[in-house]
Amino acid sequence: MPDPSIFDAMRAPRSSLTRRILARAGDSGVRQLTELPGVMLMRHDQPAVNSCSMYEPCVAVIVQGSKRVVLGSESMSYGENHYLIASMDLPVKTALLQASPERPYLAVALKLDWRDIASLMLEMPPAMARKPEADTRAMTTGALTAPLLEAFDRLLALLDQPEDIPALAPLIRREIHYRLLAGEAGARLRQIATVDTQSHQVARAIASLNTRFAEPLRVETLAREVGMSLTTFHHHFKSLTAMSPLQYQKQLRLTEARRLMLSDRLDASTAAFRVGYESPSQFSREYRRMFGAPPSRDIADLRWQPEQAAA
Repeated sequence: MPDPSIFDAMRAPRSSLTRRILARAGDSGVRQLTELPGVMLMRHDQPAVNSCSMYEPCVAVIVQGSKRVVLGSESMSYGENHYLIASMDLPVKTALLQASPERPYLAVALKLDWRDIASLMLEMPPAMARKPEADTRAMTTGALTAPLLEAFDRLLALLDQPEDIPALAPLIRREIHYRLLAGEAGARLRQIATVDTQSHQVARAIASLNTRFAEPLRVETLAREVGMSLTTFHHHFKSLTAMSPLQYQKQLRLTEARRLMLSDRLDASTAAFRVGYESPSQFSREYRRMFGAPPSRDIADLRWQPEQAAA
């Protein structure tokens, strides 16, 4: 059973962080903080399912509520006592499990800085600078600690004293990176930050794939570009992402097509062509398999939900 004193130590910083997010996050949705680049605040007043998004390398802390994240065929849930690390670009499905107007879902996320992480790895005491483990999933959760929660609270507190941001924000970000490296999920970060690991090579391939996902995918070319054999590349790619390269590309394409139809109001055929599909019927089949409804009905349902929430 967890030590009750751990939760007592987190009560004050959690309460403070809750107030700061409520004051800055807006009515609902995700807000990128221009004053603190790389920091995002999230507020949602109702549960939601079947959302798809692209997670950049980041750490996310839920202050209120809980969430389920699906990576490939694997699912993980986390809430107020854990943080989540995504150590590379990952297409995911998400569901907000606990959220209401009386107690909204509140979270803060920080984009990871790999240069800062690599620098810290060189400076950490030998006992803490453990070697990277063999490939494991590029997304995981870890137990939230009071020092990590306090660091996030101090980072958002800088919004009240913007003149201090240039000098103090880099120091607090560095502290957050240190806490993550020293924590139970630090192995995920060491995997990607260590240049001579196969995880780092796969991360490079994923970065390349994200810039050209609408093009035909030649996995052999992708593997060769990062200096791996096809078999080794396939193995490590799936170990990290729970998907094959083709499945990863498909999820990227479908997620982007959904965004284009919802935000830019493109029709299904145009969106399909824009993300690389040549056959509208194939696009419709794969879209329905992923989102549970054909494109037209799914987009209509998504547009209807906010109207219902406002009613």
